[in-house]
Amino acid sequence: MRSFALSYDGTAPHAFGAPAREPDSNGWYNQPIRVAFDGTDTTSGIDSCTAPQVYSGPDAANASLSGDCTDRAGNISAVETLSLGYDATPPQVTAIPGRAPDANGWYNHSLAVDFSGADATSGVVSCTHATYSGPDTPTAFVGGSCSDRAGNQGTASAAIKYDGTAPAVMLLVPKPGKRTAELNWRTTPDAQSVELLRSPGLSGQAESVVFRGPSSATSYLDTGLHPGRTYHYRLAVADEAANVSTKALDFVARGALLFPGPGEKVNKPPLLVWSAARGASYYNVVLTRGRRVYSAWPVRARLQLPRSWKYHGRRYKLRPGTYRWYVWPGRGRLSAGRYGKLLGASSFVVTR
Repeated sequence: MRSFALSYDGTAPHAFGAPAREPDSNGWYNQPIRVAFDGTDTTSGIDSCTAPQVYSGPDAANASLSGDCTDRAGNISAVETLSLGYDATPPQVTAIPGRAPDANGWYNHSLAVDFSGADATSGVVSCTHATYSGPDTPTAFVGGSCSDRAGNQGTASAAIKYDGTAPAVMLLVPKPGKRTAELNWRTTPDAQSVELLRSPGLSGQAESVVFRGPSSATSYLDTGLHPGRTYHYRLAVADEAANVSTKALDFVARGALLFPGPGEKVNKPPLLVWSAARGASYYNVVLTRGRRVYSAWPVRARLQLPRSWKYHGRRYKLRPGTYRWYVWPGRGRLSAGRYGKLLGASSFVVTR
């Protein structure tokens, strides 16, 4: 009986797939991944394996690559399937403003914007939150993003009109008249509307709107005022975004005597001004300080008081204190002494 030596391998090798790198995020791949196949064989050894493969889509929660190996004895391994999660598509992102525009499509104070996303494969894991509070512009963009589990990031933005700055009232001045006040103002170009309020108001109200109009309006004549009464005016100016600024002043109403205002403080000889009386040829102006201290007969409805003067043989100076003044209209010749009814009386205070 003869014997001879031989090599025998009747067992198939074991094959396995080996990704070239770790997953990109949370066990998911978001970029093309190369997978090599290798195997083990304890007897004859591995002769060859399926060539490396690259997976680059489509997106799938259970994408797969398959391969096998052959040993030197010609045994072929079972097919090895490598499963992996693949998602290379960013989430779809939506911007959600926290509220509707404040006025006329404009936002006028800080706006919160949330971002929401949808992802069909790996799912959304987080989204950002943003706040916009300037600068003022009709074309502001508030951006944000959402990320999926595979590490893809999608972005979106909300286009808004933003104006958080109120228009300015650069001027508000009164022009006194007899029982009237002409209010004049000036605003910045972004103003859209103006509203003038007064207290005391109309018909016994504490405060009333006496004028409301477009920004092109620059004055208003308030009539029927009570001489000596103090009126508080407040001008409110609004822009298209409903930002509002105000400016206020107090005004003491006059009768026929216009300047100085009743009780007004002056530090130099004042110019006395009153409303002209129809048919008057001249006026008699009398100044008192406890007693009569000055008298003059101007032909115009104004008189500049001197710093010092002589009256009934006595020298006077405009010293600190309270003075009252009166005006009568005169008709015809001065020598005739024909005076009409007293136009009015008022006072002023010399401070030094």
